[in-house]
Amino acid sequence: MFYFAESAGIALRAIWEYKLRSFLTVLGNIVAVTSIIAVVSLVQGMNQYVTDTIETSVGVDTFTIQRMPIIRTQQDEDRVRNNPRIKITEAAAIKKFSDNIGAIAAQGSSGASIVFRGQSVDGAQVQGVSADYINFATFDVEEGRLISPVEINTMRPVAIIGWDIADKLFGPIDPLDKVIKVGNYHFRVVGVHKKKGSAFGNSQDNFAIIPLGIFQEMFGARNFGLQFMVKPRSPELLNAAIDDATVALRVDRRLRPKDPDNFGLFTADTFLGIYKTATSGIFAILIGVVALSLVVGGIVIMNIMLMVVSERTREIGLRKALGARRRDIVWQILTESVTLSTFGGIIGTLLGAIFAIVISKLSPLPASVQAWSVGIGIGITAVVGLFFGMYPAMRAARLDPIEALRRE
Repeated sequence: MFYFAESAGIALRAIWEYKLRSFLTVLGNIVAVTSIIAVVSLVQGMNQYVTDTIETSVGVDTFTIQRMPIIRTQQDEDRVRNNPRIKITEAAAIKKFSDNIGAIAAQGSSGASIVFRGQSVDGAQVQGVSADYINFATFDVEEGRLISPVEINTMRPVAIIGWDIADKLFGPIDPLDKVIKVGNYHFRVVGVHKKKGSAFGNSQDNFAIIPLGIFQEMFGARNFGLQFMVKPRSPELLNAAIDDATVALRVDRRLRPKDPDNFGLFTADTFLGIYKTATSGIFAILIGVVALSLVVGGIVIMNIMLMVVSERTREIGLRKALGARRRDIVWQILTESVTLSTFGGIIGTLLGAIFAIVISKLSPLPASVQAWSVGIGIGITAVVGLFFGMYPAMRAARLDPIEALRRE
Protein backbone atom coordinates (compact mmCIF):
# COMPACT_ATOMS: atom_id res chain seq x y z
CA MET A 1 0.00 0.00 0.00
CA PHE A 2 2.88 2.34 0.84
CA TYR A 3 4.55 1.67 -2.54
CA PHE A 4 1.25 2.25 -4.31
CA ALA A 5 0.64 5.55 -2.53
CA GLU A 6 4.20 6.68 -3.19
CA SER A 7 4.06 5.75 -6.88
CA ALA A 8 0.61 7.29 -7.32
CA GLY A 9 1.90 10.46 -5.68
CA ILE A 10 4.86 10.57 -8.10
CA ALA A 11 2.45 10.15 -11.03
CA LEU A 12 0.13 12.90 -9.79
CA ARG A 13 3.07 15.26 -9.26
CA ALA A 14 4.27 14.52 -12.81
CA ILE A 15 0.76 15.20 -14.14
CA TRP A 16 0.68 18.53 -12.32
CA GLU A 17 4.24 19.47 -13.32
CA TYR A 18 3.76 18.62 -17.00
CA LYS A 19 0.11 19.61 -17.45
CA LEU A 20 0.08 20.00 -21.23
CA ARG A 21 2.06 16.80 -21.81
CA SER A 22 -0.19 14.90 -19.40
CA PHE A 23 -3.32 16.25 -21.09
CA LEU A 24 -2.07 15.24 -24.54
CA THR A 25 -1.02 11.85 -23.18
CA VAL A 26 -4.45 10.98 -21.82
CA LEU A 27 -6.40 12.71 -24.61
CA GLY A 28 -7.19 9.36 -26.23
CA ASN A 29 -8.57 8.00 -22.95
CA ILE A 30 -10.58 11.18 -22.39
CA VAL A 31 -12.18 10.85 -25.84
CA ALA A 32 -12.85 7.13 -25.36
CA VAL A 33 -14.45 7.43 -21.91
CA THR A 34 -16.42 10.52 -22.91
CA SER A 35 -17.72 8.47 -25.85
CA ILE A 36 -18.63 5.54 -23.58
CA ILE A 37 -20.55 7.72 -21.11
CA ALA A 38 -22.22 9.76 -23.87
CA VAL A 39 -23.17 6.74 -26.00
CA VAL A 40 -24.53 4.73 -23.06
CA SER A 41 -26.52 7.77 -21.83
CA LEU A 42 -27.93 8.38 -25.29
CA VAL A 43 -28.81 4.72 -25.87
CA GLN A 44 -30.48 4.44 -22.46
CA GLY A 45 -32.34 7.69 -23.09
CA MET A 46 -33.47 6.56 -26.53
CA ASN A 47 -34.54 3.16 -25.18
CA GLN A 48 -36.60 4.82 -22.45
CA TYR A 49 -38.07 7.33 -24.89
CA VAL A 50 -39.00 4.69 -27.48
CA THR A 51 -40.39 2.34 -24.81
CA ASP A 52 -42.56 5.10 -23.30
CA THR A 53 -43.76 6.18 -26.76
CA ILE A 54 -44.67 2.66 -27.88
CA GLU A 55 -46.34 1.77 -24.59
CA THR A 56 -48.36 5.01 -24.74
CA SER A 57 -49.44 4.35 -28.33
CA VAL A 58 -50.02 0.59 -28.21
CA GLY A 59 -50.47 -0.26 -24.53
CA VAL A 60 -48.38 -2.71 -22.50
CA ASP A 61 -51.08 -5.28 -21.83
CA THR A 62 -52.86 -5.24 -25.18
CA PHE A 63 -52.28 -6.53 -28.69
CA THR A 64 -53.48 -5.47 -32.10
CA ILE A 65 -54.89 -7.47 -34.98
CA GLN A 66 -54.71 -5.96 -38.47
CA ARG A 67 -54.75 -7.04 -42.10
CA MET A 68 -50.96 -7.05 -42.63
CA PRO A 69 -48.25 -8.33 -40.26
CA ILE A 70 -45.70 -5.76 -39.06
CA ILE A 71 -42.72 -8.02 -39.75
CA ARG A 72 -42.66 -9.73 -43.15
CA THR A 73 -40.04 -10.85 -45.64
CA GLN A 74 -39.85 -10.01 -49.34
CA GLN A 75 -41.18 -13.53 -50.07
CA ASP A 76 -44.25 -12.82 -47.94
CA GLU A 77 -45.24 -9.64 -49.80
CA ASP A 78 -47.27 -11.30 -52.57
CA ARG A 79 -49.11 -13.55 -50.11
CA VAL A 80 -50.01 -10.92 -47.51
CA ARG A 81 -51.14 -8.49 -50.23
CA ASN A 82 -54.12 -10.85 -50.74
CA ASN A 83 -55.03 -10.95 -47.04
CA PRO A 84 -58.75 -10.24 -46.55
CA ARG A 85 -59.73 -7.03 -44.76
CA ILE A 86 -60.58 -7.16 -41.07
CA LYS A 87 -64.37 -7.30 -40.68
CA ILE A 88 -66.27 -5.88 -37.72
CA THR A 89 -68.15 -9.19 -37.33
CA GLU A 90 -64.87 -10.98 -36.57
CA ALA A 91 -64.62 -9.09 -33.26
CA ALA A 92 -67.66 -10.92 -31.94
CA ALA A 93 -66.29 -14.26 -33.15
CA ILE A 94 -62.99 -13.69 -31.31
CA LYS A 95 -64.60 -12.60 -28.04
CA LYS A 96 -67.10 -15.47 -28.13
CA PHE A 97 -64.30 -17.99 -28.63
CA SER A 98 -62.20 -17.12 -25.56
CA ASP A 99 -62.83 -16.33 -21.89
CA ASN A 100 -59.27 -14.95 -21.63
CA ILE A 101 -60.20 -11.87 -23.67
CA GLY A 102 -61.68 -9.01 -21.64
CA ALA A 103 -62.32 -6.39 -24.32
CA ILE A 104 -61.94 -6.02 -28.06
CA ALA A 105 -62.36 -2.69 -29.80
CA ALA A 106 -62.48 -1.98 -33.53
CA GLN A 107 -60.67 1.07 -34.81
CA GLY A 108 -60.36 2.72 -38.22
CA SER A 109 -58.36 5.79 -39.16
CA SER A 110 -58.15 8.17 -42.10
CA GLY A 111 -56.99 11.72 -42.82
CA ALA A 112 -59.36 14.70 -43.00
CA SER A 113 -59.56 18.45 -42.38
CA ILE A 114 -61.08 19.70 -39.13
CA VAL A 115 -62.68 23.16 -39.18
CA PHE A 116 -63.97 25.56 -36.49
CA ARG A 117 -65.17 29.11 -37.35
CA GLY A 118 -62.97 29.45 -40.43
CA GLN A 119 -59.88 27.97 -38.74
CA SER A 120 -58.85 24.58 -40.11
CA VAL A 121 -56.31 21.87 -39.48
CA ASP A 122 -55.52 19.86 -42.60
CA GLY A 123 -54.34 16.25 -42.58
CA ALA A 124 -55.62 15.46 -39.10
CA GLN A 125 -56.03 11.80 -38.23
CA VAL A 126 -59.68 10.88 -37.72
CA GLN A 127 -60.19 7.71 -35.67
CA GLY A 128 -63.47 5.81 -35.59
CA VAL A 129 -63.83 3.57 -32.53
CA SER A 130 -66.29 0.94 -31.34
CA ALA A 131 -67.85 0.95 -27.86
CA ASP A 132 -65.14 -1.17 -26.14
CA TYR A 133 -62.46 1.47 -26.80
CA ILE A 134 -63.32 2.93 -23.39
CA ASN A 135 -61.63 -0.10 -21.74
CA PHE A 136 -58.18 0.73 -23.17
CA ALA A 137 -55.77 2.88 -21.16
CA THR A 138 -54.34 4.40 -24.37
CA PHE A 139 -57.50 6.56 -24.48
CA ASP A 140 -57.67 9.23 -21.80
CA VAL A 141 -58.95 12.79 -21.55
CA GLU A 142 -57.48 15.89 -19.95
CA GLU A 143 -60.70 17.93 -20.19
CA GLY A 144 -64.32 16.80 -20.55
CA ARG A 145 -65.04 13.09 -20.91
CA LEU A 146 -64.73 10.07 -23.20
CA ILE A 147 -67.47 9.21 -25.71
CA SER A 148 -69.85 6.83 -23.98
CA PRO A 149 -70.68 3.37 -25.42
CA VAL A 150 -74.31 4.47 -25.81
CA GLU A 151 -73.25 7.45 -27.93
CA ILE A 152 -71.10 5.19 -30.08
CA ASN A 153 -73.80 2.54 -30.56
CA THR A 154 -76.43 5.18 -31.41
CA MET A 155 -73.97 7.06 -33.68
CA ARG A 156 -74.23 10.38 -31.86
CA PRO A 157 -72.15 13.12 -33.60
CA VAL A 158 -69.71 13.73 -30.74
CA ALA A 159 -65.92 13.84 -30.79
CA ILE A 160 -62.78 13.86 -28.65
CA ILE A 161 -60.01 16.01 -30.08
CA GLY A 162 -56.25 15.79 -29.59
CA TRP A 163 -54.27 18.43 -27.72
CA ASP A 164 -52.82 19.99 -30.91
CA ILE A 165 -56.26 20.27 -32.53
CA ALA A 166 -57.62 22.03 -29.44
CA ASP A 167 -54.67 24.40 -29.34
CA LYS A 168 -54.77 25.30 -33.07
CA LEU A 169 -58.55 25.66 -33.43
CA PHE A 170 -59.57 27.09 -30.07
CA GLY A 171 -56.51 28.68 -28.42
CA PRO A 172 -57.75 30.24 -25.15
CA ILE A 173 -61.41 29.34 -25.90
CA ASP A 174 -62.88 26.37 -24.03
CA PRO A 175 -63.42 23.71 -26.75
CA LEU A 176 -66.01 21.68 -24.81
CA ASP A 177 -69.51 21.69 -26.35
CA LYS A 178 -68.24 23.58 -29.41
CA VAL A 179 -69.18 22.18 -32.83
CA ILE A 180 -66.41 21.29 -35.27
CA LYS A 181 -66.66 20.16 -38.88
CA VAL A 182 -64.84 16.98 -39.88
CA GLY A 183 -65.12 16.49 -43.63
CA ASN A 184 -68.80 17.19 -44.31
CA TYR A 185 -69.98 16.12 -40.84
CA HIS A 186 -70.50 18.20 -37.71
CA PHE A 187 -69.49 16.99 -34.25
CA ARG A 188 -69.87 18.37 -30.75
CA VAL A 189 -66.61 18.26 -28.78
CA VAL A 190 -67.07 16.35 -25.50
CA GLY A 191 -63.43 15.95 -24.50
CA VAL A 192 -59.81 16.94 -25.14
CA HIS A 193 -57.43 14.02 -25.13
CA LYS A 194 -54.51 13.96 -22.72
CA LYS A 195 -51.36 15.26 -24.39
CA LYS A 196 -49.19 12.49 -25.87
CA GLY A 197 -46.30 14.60 -27.18
CA SER A 198 -44.30 13.80 -30.30
CA ALA A 199 -42.72 10.58 -31.47
CA PHE A 200 -39.67 10.74 -33.77
CA GLY A 201 -40.52 14.35 -34.64
CA ASN A 202 -44.21 13.68 -35.44
CA SER A 203 -47.04 14.98 -33.29
CA GLN A 204 -49.29 12.35 -31.67
CA ASP A 205 -51.92 14.93 -30.72
CA ASN A 206 -53.20 15.81 -34.18
CA PHE A 207 -56.34 13.65 -34.19
CA ALA A 208 -60.07 13.40 -33.49
CA ILE A 209 -61.97 10.38 -32.17
CA ILE A 210 -65.55 9.77 -33.36
CA PRO A 211 -68.04 6.85 -33.26
CA LEU A 212 -67.09 4.04 -35.68
CA GLY A 213 -70.54 3.97 -37.38
CA ILE A 214 -70.30 7.62 -38.47
CA PHE A 215 -66.67 7.05 -39.45
CA GLN A 216 -67.74 4.24 -41.80
CA GLU A 217 -70.41 6.50 -43.33
CA MET A 218 -67.86 9.25 -43.90
CA PHE A 219 -65.09 7.21 -45.48
CA GLY A 220 -66.81 4.05 -46.75
CA ALA A 221 -66.08 0.59 -45.40
CA ARG A 222 -63.44 -0.20 -48.07
CA ASN A 223 -61.50 3.06 -47.90
CA PHE A 224 -59.72 2.48 -44.59
CA GLY A 225 -58.03 -0.35 -42.77
CA LEU A 226 -59.97 -1.64 -39.79
CA GLN A 227 -58.00 -3.11 -36.91
CA PHE A 228 -58.80 -4.66 -33.55
CA MET A 229 -57.30 -3.71 -30.22
CA VAL A 230 -57.57 -6.67 -27.85
CA LYS A 231 -57.15 -6.66 -24.07
CA PRO A 232 -56.95 -9.83 -21.94
CA ARG A 233 -58.86 -10.12 -18.69
CA SER A 234 -55.56 -9.67 -16.84
CA PRO A 235 -52.00 -8.86 -18.01
CA GLU A 236 -50.90 -12.41 -17.07
CA LEU A 237 -53.30 -13.81 -19.68
CA LEU A 238 -51.76 -11.82 -22.57
CA ASN A 239 -50.08 -14.78 -24.28
CA ALA A 240 -53.12 -17.02 -23.77
CA ALA A 241 -55.36 -14.32 -25.23
CA ILE A 242 -53.05 -13.98 -28.26
CA ASP A 243 -53.22 -17.75 -28.87
CA ASP A 244 -57.01 -17.76 -28.49
CA ALA A 245 -57.49 -14.82 -30.87
CA THR A 246 -55.23 -16.46 -33.46
CA VAL A 247 -57.20 -19.72 -33.31
CA ALA A 248 -60.55 -17.88 -33.37
CA LEU A 249 -59.64 -15.93 -36.51
CA ARG A 250 -58.26 -19.00 -38.25
CA VAL A 251 -61.45 -20.93 -37.48
CA ASP A 252 -63.69 -18.04 -38.56
CA ARG A 253 -61.76 -17.71 -41.83
CA ARG A 254 -61.77 -21.49 -42.37
CA LEU A 255 -58.00 -21.76 -42.70
CA ARG A 256 -56.60 -25.28 -42.93
CA PRO A 257 -53.87 -26.41 -40.47
CA LYS A 258 -51.08 -25.94 -43.03
CA ASP A 259 -52.31 -22.53 -44.23
CA PRO A 260 -50.35 -19.53 -42.91
CA ASP A 261 -52.16 -16.82 -40.97
CA ASN A 262 -53.79 -14.30 -43.33
CA PHE A 263 -53.74 -11.50 -40.75
CA GLY A 264 -51.14 -9.65 -38.67
CA LEU A 265 -50.88 -9.59 -34.89
CA PHE A 266 -48.47 -7.52 -32.80
CA THR A 267 -47.84 -6.24 -29.30
CA ALA A 268 -45.71 -3.40 -27.87
CA ASP A 269 -42.88 -5.94 -27.57
CA THR A 270 -43.03 -6.45 -31.36
CA PHE A 271 -42.12 -2.79 -31.95
CA LEU A 272 -39.48 -2.87 -29.21
CA GLY A 273 -37.92 -5.94 -30.83
CA ILE A 274 -37.77 -4.16 -34.21
CA TYR A 275 -36.21 -1.11 -32.58
CA LYS A 276 -33.58 -3.12 -30.72
CA THR A 277 -32.68 -5.09 -33.85
CA ALA A 278 -32.28 -1.85 -35.83
CA THR A 279 -30.10 -0.16 -33.20
CA SER A 280 -27.94 -3.12 -32.14
CA GLY A 281 -25.72 -2.74 -35.24
CA ILE A 282 -25.22 0.99 -34.62
CA PHE A 283 -24.35 0.27 -30.99
CA ALA A 284 -21.77 -2.35 -32.05
CA ILE A 285 -20.12 0.15 -34.45
CA LEU A 286 -19.93 2.78 -31.70
CA ILE A 287 -18.30 0.26 -29.36
CA GLY A 288 -15.71 -0.45 -32.08
CA VAL A 289 -14.92 3.27 -32.43
CA VAL A 290 -14.55 3.59 -28.64
CA ALA A 291 -12.25 0.53 -28.53
CA LEU A 292 -10.08 2.07 -31.26
CA SER A 293 -9.77 5.29 -29.24
CA LEU A 294 -8.68 3.27 -26.21
CA VAL A 295 -6.00 1.44 -28.21
CA VAL A 296 -4.65 4.75 -29.56
CA GLY A 297 -4.71 6.22 -26.06
CA GLY A 298 -2.90 3.17 -24.71
CA ILE A 299 -0.14 3.41 -27.33
CA VAL A 300 0.39 7.09 -26.45
CA ILE A 301 0.64 6.22 -22.75
CA MET A 302 3.17 3.47 -23.51
CA ASN A 303 5.35 5.91 -25.47
CA ILE A 304 5.19 8.50 -22.69
CA MET A 305 6.09 5.88 -20.06
CA LEU A 306 9.07 4.78 -22.19
CA MET A 307 10.18 8.42 -22.23
CA VAL A 308 9.69 8.62 -18.44
CA VAL A 309 11.84 5.49 -17.96
CA SER A 310 14.54 7.05 -20.17
CA GLU A 311 14.43 10.33 -18.20
CA ARG A 312 14.63 8.54 -14.85
CA THR A 313 17.23 5.91 -15.69
CA ARG A 314 19.69 7.16 -13.07
CA GLU A 315 16.94 7.25 -10.42
CA ILE A 316 15.96 3.67 -11.25
CA GLY A 317 19.60 2.59 -11.18
CA LEU A 318 20.06 4.22 -7.77
CA ARG A 319 16.97 2.48 -6.38
CA LYS A 320 18.21 -0.90 -7.61
CA ALA A 321 21.67 -0.21 -6.18
CA LEU A 322 20.02 0.48 -2.79
CA GLY A 323 18.23 -2.88 -2.88
CA ALA A 324 15.03 -2.35 -4.86
CA ARG A 325 13.94 -5.58 -6.52
CA ARG A 326 12.71 -5.96 -10.12
CA ARG A 327 9.12 -6.28 -9.00
CA ASP A 328 9.45 -3.03 -7.03
CA ILE A 329 10.47 -1.20 -10.22
CA VAL A 330 7.68 -2.91 -12.21
CA TRP A 331 5.16 -1.97 -9.53
CA GLN A 332 6.31 1.67 -9.53
CA ILE A 333 6.09 2.12 -13.31
CA LEU A 334 2.77 0.26 -13.59
CA THR A 335 1.25 2.34 -10.79
CA GLU A 336 2.28 5.54 -12.54
CA SER A 337 0.92 4.27 -15.86
CA VAL A 338 -2.42 3.20 -14.32
CA THR A 339 -2.72 6.49 -12.41
CA LEU A 340 -2.08 8.51 -15.56
CA SER A 341 -4.54 6.45 -17.62
CA THR A 342 -7.26 6.50 -14.94
CA PHE A 343 -6.86 10.26 -14.61
CA GLY A 344 -7.92 10.48 -18.27
CA GLY A 345 -10.86 8.22 -17.50
CA ILE A 346 -12.07 10.47 -14.69
CA ILE A 347 -11.85 13.56 -16.92
CA GLY A 348 -13.73 11.68 -19.66
CA THR A 349 -16.44 10.66 -17.16
CA LEU A 350 -17.01 14.27 -16.14
CA LEU A 351 -17.23 15.40 -19.78
CA GLY A 352 -19.60 12.53 -20.62
CA ALA A 353 -21.85 13.46 -17.69
CA ILE A 354 -21.94 17.08 -18.87
CA PHE A 355 -22.85 15.86 -22.37
CA ALA A 356 -25.71 13.73 -20.99
CA ILE A 357 -27.09 16.64 -18.96
CA VAL A 358 -26.99 18.96 -22.01
CA ILE A 359 -28.76 16.36 -24.18
CA SER A 360 -31.52 15.83 -21.60
CA LYS A 361 -32.04 19.61 -21.37
CA LEU A 362 -32.12 20.25 -25.13
CA SER A 363 -34.05 17.18 -26.33
CA PRO A 364 -36.95 14.95 -25.22
CA LEU A 365 -34.50 12.11 -24.56
CA PRO A 366 -34.31 11.33 -20.81
CA ALA A 367 -30.51 10.82 -21.05
CA SER A 368 -28.87 10.07 -17.70
CA VAL A 369 -25.45 8.80 -16.62
CA GLN A 370 -25.53 5.12 -15.70
CA ALA A 371 -23.44 4.08 -12.69
CA TRP A 372 -22.29 0.91 -14.42
CA SER A 373 -21.06 2.89 -17.45
CA VAL A 374 -18.96 5.10 -15.12
CA GLY A 375 -17.48 1.97 -13.53
CA ILE A 376 -16.75 0.39 -16.92
CA GLY A 377 -15.26 3.63 -18.31
CA ILE A 378 -12.85 4.14 -15.42
CA GLY A 379 -12.16 0.41 -15.10
CA ILE A 380 -11.25 0.08 -18.78
CA THR A 381 -8.83 3.02 -18.61
CA ALA A 382 -7.15 1.39 -15.59
CA VAL A 383 -6.79 -1.86 -17.56
CA VAL A 384 -5.43 0.09 -20.56
CA GLY A 385 -2.85 1.75 -18.31
CA LEU A 386 -1.91 -1.63 -16.84
CA PHE A 387 -1.61 -3.36 -20.24
CA PHE A 388 0.27 -0.65 -22.11
CA GLY A 389 2.48 0.16 -19.10
CA MET A 390 3.73 -3.41 -18.88
CA TYR A 391 6.42 -3.08 -21.57
CA PRO A 392 7.97 0.15 -20.16
CA ALA A 393 7.83 -1.39 -16.67
CA MET A 394 9.62 -4.58 -17.76
CA ARG A 395 12.20 -2.52 -19.65
CA ALA A 396 12.87 -0.42 -16.55
CA ALA A 397 13.11 -3.53 -14.36
CA ARG A 398 15.74 -5.10 -16.65
CA LEU A 399 18.08 -2.10 -16.42
CA ASP A 400 21.53 -2.93 -15.09
CA PRO A 401 22.08 -0.68 -12.00
CA ILE A 402 25.75 0.07 -12.88
CA GLU A 403 24.95 0.99 -16.50
CA ALA A 404 21.95 2.99 -15.30
CA LEU A 405 24.05 5.02 -12.83
CA ARG A 406 26.53 5.87 -15.62
CA ARG A 407 23.71 7.21 -17.80
CA GLU A 408 23.65 11.01 -18.08
